[in-house]
Amino acid sequence: MSTLKELEKLQAMRAELEAESLSLKEKQKELEHSVLSLEQEVVMEELNKEKAVIEELKNNNKATKDAIAQLEAKKRELETRLEQAPQKPAPPPPAKEKKEEAPAQPEETEEAEESGVTVTAIEGEALVESPEATGESPKKQEKKKRRFF
Repeated sequence: MSTLKELEKLQAMRAELEAESLSLKEKQKELEHSVLSLEQEVVMEELNKEKAVIEELKNNNKATKDAIAQLEAKKRELETRLEQAPQKPAPPPPAKEKKEEAPAQPEETEEAEESGVTVTAIEGEALVESPEATGESPKKQEKKKRRFF
């Protein structure tokens, strides 16, 4: 009979282990299902992030394309202006008057050639200062004269 009791114990233990096995298998299935659900959520999150990044890149590219188009239009406009600029004569820049000017190129008259005398015409006003008026020594005045002639 002890064998029979042993057999009953073993059968009871077997029944418990089978029940535990079923319970563990159910728990495993639940966890697998949960893991699959979480994996899908993670994939969906990554997909949404990728979509957002793609949308942001599209917007940035559109803005960049718009900026490029504006710059190209401005470039064409400026090139057109440059092409038109040489056609219109630009007014000569105003001549700046100097206090002291170097003498202009000598203009010889027919009489000057015959007699060997050169006549020079100076345009503008000539500024003549005496050494006493400026307070400068005659040596400084001479240096200034040499510098211009």
